[in-house]
Amino acid sequence: MSKAVIHVGVDDSWRDTGAMEWALQESLLRREPLQAVHVIDERIRTVAGIPPDLVDDQATELVNTVQGYLDEHRNEAQGPGLGEGLDASPDDGQGLLDHEAELMLGPPARTLTDAAADSRMLVVGRRGMGTFKRLLIGSTSEAVVDQTTVPVVIVPDRWKPSDHAGPVVVALDQGDDHAPVMEFAIAAASERNVPVRIVYVFDLPGLYGWEAVNAEGVSAGMREQAERHFENVAAEWNQKYPDVTIEVDVRRGHRVDGVLNGAAKADAQLIVVGAHHHARVTAALLGTVTRGVLHHATCPLAVVPV
Repeated sequence: MSKAVIHVGVDDSWRDTGAMEWALQESLLRREPLQAVHVIDERIRTVAGIPPDLVDDQATELVNTVQGYLDEHRNEAQGPGLGEGLDASPDDGQGLLDHEAELMLGPPARTLTDAAADSRMLVVGRRGMGTFKRLLIGSTSEAVVDQTTVPVVIVPDRWKPSDHAGPVVVALDQGDDHAPVMEFAIAAASERNVPVRIVYVFDLPGLYGWEAVNAEGVSAGMREQAERHFENVAAEWNQKYPDVTIEVDVRRGHRVDGVLNGAAKADAQLIVVGAHHHARVTAALLGTVTRGVLHHATCPLAVVPV
């Protein structure tokens, strides 16, 4: 069972990325504490001309600044209208969310994923703009997605809670294990009081590409079959979560473009996709779909291990 804590990776560009803002919003929605982690890449400390003490001092100052920001946000959350009902988790017995910032040393991606193992989720920015650009967020976000055992949310630079107001879009395949992905998407939609929109994108096999009449007939048949399948998926999940509206959007085209266009049209607040980590052969799928969405999405992307 996952621990009721949300981890967020920070570097010296943390004020310019959207990761901290998204993690704080999620922390409040879930009433769960936040753990901010800054990782000193051990390789930086061996670079000629950069004194290790300077690296350590700057990292310590950064963590102290982040902790001050978290403390300030914690106090604001306890203000009028929010304070008395704000519990960090069901069993901690505290009335405030216990946000903490921590400094670690090691390979950034592995250190972050190890720190967040068994937690609720890990949040990172899409790319970093700080002094040590290879430390964390941009250079390690894809590596984190590859290595994680918990959901990872990748947030675009300068994301703000007011940027999008639409549903949670979940991209599915007909052969996917839907359960972990749908559970995450439904939880996020329920917190935000918005629908879940299942997006499925199909394309025709290459042999139909040159024959327009047959292609249209095959396309119509594939669309009808897919719509019927995912309407059944939606109905099954609606039985379990009757208070959440679940919509279906079946599209023809390139899968990455279809997911992005579907999310943009809906003004999606979050895109949720699944990723297999039990075999390295699945890295090809992660590369063509998840990485494509990761690089171009204008809203946060959640990658859920399945």
